[in-house]
Amino acid sequence: MTHNHSIGRRAGRLSGILRYAATSVRTAVCVLAMASASLNAQAQELEYAMEVGLMGGGSFYLGDANYSGFYKKLCPAGGAFARWNINPRMAVKFNALYAGLKGDIRSTETKYPPAELAKVEKPSFSNSAVDVSATYELHFWGFGTGAASYKGNKRWCPYIQLGLGGTYANKAFTMNIPIGCGVKFKVKDRLNVGLDWAMHFTLSDELDGVKDPYRIESGFLKNKDSYCVTSIYISYDFCPKLRKCPSVEY
Repeated sequence: MTHNHSIGRRAGRLSGILRYAATSVRTAVCVLAMASASLNAQAQELEYAMEVGLMGGGSFYLGDANYSGFYKKLCPAGGAFARWNINPRMAVKFNALYAGLKGDIRSTETKYPPAELAKVEKPSFSNSAVDVSATYELHFWGFGTGAASYKGNKRWCPYIQLGLGGTYANKAFTMNIPIGCGVKFKVKDRLNVGLDWAMHFTLSDELDGVKDPYRIESGFLKNKDSYCVTSIYISYDFCPKLRKCPSVEY
């Protein structure tokens, strides 16, 4: 009877030891899982869906009063924009900007026909354009903080852009096609700066107040006025896409 009782006590102690060991293993596994989740959360690169910013720089006009003089008679330009960041490789930007326009037919390399020159009331002009447009941006690589190295994102990134917009200038409205490029840099997680260049090809030949002095047959973009805007911008990100760390099941 005493022998059986001793065996029972040993079996009870062994069972307790096994339960304790199992509990310790489960605790260790939970701690390691939580630590791993914490490290993964720290490695997550938080992405933001929206971005707003201000830009400022210069603009110049190309047309009958300035046929090929890039950055000739440079005027101030500026505005605001909102950007929808689809993913680290692409975005859609909505712009609202002001651009000054100047030109003088007396300083052009090409010459007006004498009969048409006699009809020009003002050989020089100075007005402004109000531009509203939407452009699609394609990044050369992923743009972000670079915290999650496996994604390959970098804090700086060049991009190209193409879009469609509207221009109000010289008391008239016309459509324009902006084409350009730029480079952006992420200063902090939510703060960005960049350099943006875009040529706006309009469907009008009257931004300068003179229409087709050479009597050349016009086409879709042939014999039309255009203007270029070069700007430096600063922007702020909001609307994070990843709002919380992923849960861990154990």
